[in-house]
Amino acid sequence: MSFLPLAPPVGPAPEHWYLPAEKLLAGNPRQSLWPHFQNTAHNFSTGHWQSEPGKWRVAYTEDEYCEILAGRSVITDADGHARTVQAGDRFVIARGFTGTWEVLETTLKIYVVYEATP
Repeated sequence: MSFLPLAPPVGPAPEHWYLPAEKLLAGNPRQSLWPHFQNTAHNFSTGHWQSEPGKWRVAYTEDEYCEILAGRSVITDADGHARTVQAGDRFVIARGFTGTWEVLETTLKIYVVYEATP
């Protein structure tokens, strides 16, 4: 299909996981993923992601567009610059970003990810 609306996360059960201990800084948030689309090259995907409160290290190898639908999180770069994001916020996290993601209130987002081929 060449047209795919980003519907709310309904339908098949989401994938659930907990972060590996080496990334975790606080809490033990359960994360959920409702994938909607992945191209045949497996380098472009979209869907919904949700996380319970907690804090962990991030290191982006991909470019990601995010639209926060619910909740509140703080994204902090490696230099300590923090940005609080909440419902209605839209932003891009560029490949190469390192820092932390802290979920203050369970957060639900739409994601669109592009991973450049090496």
